[in-house]
Amino acid sequence: MSKICNIIFFCFIFFYQNISYSKKSDLIKFDEKNVYNYFSALVSSNNNQNQKSLKFFNSSKKLKESHQSYIKKYLFSLILNGKVDRAINEIKSLENKNFSVFFEAQLLLVLDSINRNDQKRVSFYIESLKKHQDEGTFEYIISKELSEYIYVFNNNKISNNLSDEFGNLSLINHAFRNCYLGNTKAETLFLNLINSEEIGYSRYVFFYINFLLNQQKFLEAENFYKNINYLNSTLLVAQSKKWIEDKKYNSFKETFSCQDPKDIIGEFLFLIANLYSSEGFLKESNFYLSLANYLNPKFIFNSSLLAENYYKNKNYNKSKKILNNFNKNNTVYHWYKIKKFAEIIKKEKGSEESLSYIRNEFNKIENPSIKIIYDMANTIKSFEEYELSIEYYSEVLSLLDEKSLIYADILFRRGGSYERLGEEKKSDEDMLMSLEINPDEPYVLNYLAYSWLERNYKVETAMQMLIKAYNQRKNDPYIIDSIGWAYYLEGDYEKAENFLRKAVQLMPSDPIVNDHYGDILWKLGRKIQAKYFWENVLTLKDTEDKMKEKIFKKLLKGPEKI
Repeated sequence: MSKICNIIFFCFIFFYQNISYSKKSDLIKFDEKNVYNYFSALVSSNNNQNQKSLKFFNSSKKLKESHQSYIKKYLFSLILNGKVDRAINEIKSLENKNFSVFFEAQLLLVLDSINRNDQKRVSFYIESLKKHQDEGTFEYIISKELSEYIYVFNNNKISNNLSDEFGNLSLINHAFRNCYLGNTKAETLFLNLINSEEIGYSRYVFFYINFLLNQQKFLEAENFYKNINYLNSTLLVAQSKKWIEDKKYNSFKETFSCQDPKDIIGEFLFLIANLYSSEGFLKESNFYLSLANYLNPKFIFNSSLLAENYYKNKNYNKSKKILNNFNKNNTVYHWYKIKKFAEIIKKEKGSEESLSYIRNEFNKIENPSIKIIYDMANTIKSFEEYELSIEYYSEVLSLLDEKSLIYADILFRRGGSYERLGEEKKSDEDMLMSLEINPDEPYVLNYLAYSWLERNYKVETAMQMLIKAYNQRKNDPYIIDSIGWAYYLEGDYEKAENFLRKAVQLMPSDPIVNDHYGDILWKLGRKIQAKYFWENVLTLKDTEDKMKEKIFKKLLKGPEKI
């Protein structure tokens, strides 16, 4: 590297990272080797090469002991590599230096104290933590909620100053604080979370059952699971159902205990990780997942989010490495691993190899559960193997109560497969049977009504069904699109435009919605805008070849001549 390049390189690091220097000697520490290693660490980190990043960060002891920006990134790298104990030791070694006093460092010291059950140090560090965050940030939320938890741990009561300023997160934490104290109120709070459409029940079923079992309410726990739609449940709920069926009640407590502060704070950190993941901040999510695992390594379910984050980052090797930790002897986790591996193979090698893999692995399973057969049906359907999916759905139906809501759901899904095969009569039969069991189900109403509209069949009835569905799900983009399209077919273009405009705002990447909106704009004489939305259809990744052909014809000739 030339001398000029060295200077440019150094200046980039200096200004971009905004490292402040309090002493002239600090500048000397940034020699050519240190600069190269620092920059290499940053590049590796940005490319999600965590191990490589850590190697470069480890190379400069001088910078580790001198620069807060460097220390922060080094700490982050350690955590992402699962080296939480080492990160804590590094912070402790720098504790007397001002540049080690920042939010993440103080958080680690709080967690270390919780892990050691050192209440005095916990209280000390939590006060320090509060000083290093700004209102409205995740850091603010974490420090506030942690403070409330620590108050409960130290005083065995809930603070009188408890607020719900963080919405659903506050409600969730309130449930766990009551669970820790053994208050019966926890049961109600968990049920409220389970029944909340806004929050989603799946994860909290596990904690509710956990609480019941801790209260020796075994029969109540068993009966509760009978009313759960476990076929559409998450990995955690599926696993806990298996434990209930096998009478392995101790497995719940071995995985998570409300009486253990480490487990509760671990769950809180998982929630933070999940929030970061949902917003696309995957590194931050992995950071908090590592901390959650540090406090409660028994909760292997949390690794599924870690595998998912790496999958989203296209770091498939790392995702597969995590998935391999799921025990083959555990059928629930093993099947989850197979499904995720199939998704990765699809990305790396294509649909054909992915389909071949999952079919082979499925055939190796002796006496697959109804949940696994159901998952297989959905997976096969996603590969557009509709005839085979019908076989699996039919097998699931043969094992279910014909009057159950689950039965109605499977009929709906099988009906969808029939519809894609062009077997309209069989599709209608399944959909109508589903509605006999559950007449108000909005998505079945929407699907069947839209199918009828496309065939110009029972248009008035279809419209009534759509209105019924819309009244239940006024913000669902698929239902909004359907009812907008219905008004289009009726010739009420102004009404149609109102609905379809909203649908395309909610689902800007959906080809059908964009196509429909283009059609209505054309009818309203807004032809330039119509062409814009049709052209957008051609750029969308989910646009099928048949639709592309139709769009090309619309752009060349107009919709009237195709």
